[in-house]
Amino acid sequence: MGDVRDKIAAEIEQLRADETSPGLAQVAVRLAESMDNDGGLTGLANAATALRSVMTELRKLAPVESKGDAVDDIAQQRAKRRAAALEQAAGD
Repeated sequence: MGDVRDKIAAEIEQLRADETSPGLAQVAVRLAESMDNDGGLTGLANAATALRSVMTELRKLAPVESKGDAVDDIAQQRAKRRAAALEQAAGD
C-alpha cells in the first residue's frame, strides 16, 4: 500500500465514513491509490483535486462526537454539588 492510501484509509476509519458513506469512502481510497501510482503530473493533480473534494464531503457527513471540555466539566461538578446540597437540605 502507498503512503497516501494509508493516510486516507486511516482518516476514513477515524471519521467512520465507511459506515456512513461507504461508496464515497471507497472513491476516496481509489483516488488515493491512483495518487500513489505514478501516472504523471496531470493525473496526480486531477486525483488530488478530486480527493480533496471527496474528503471535504466525507468530513461534513461524519457523525459529530461529543467530547466534553472544561466548561462541561465545571457544569457537571456544579450539578453534583447542587444535588448533594439539595439532598443534605432535604435530610435536615
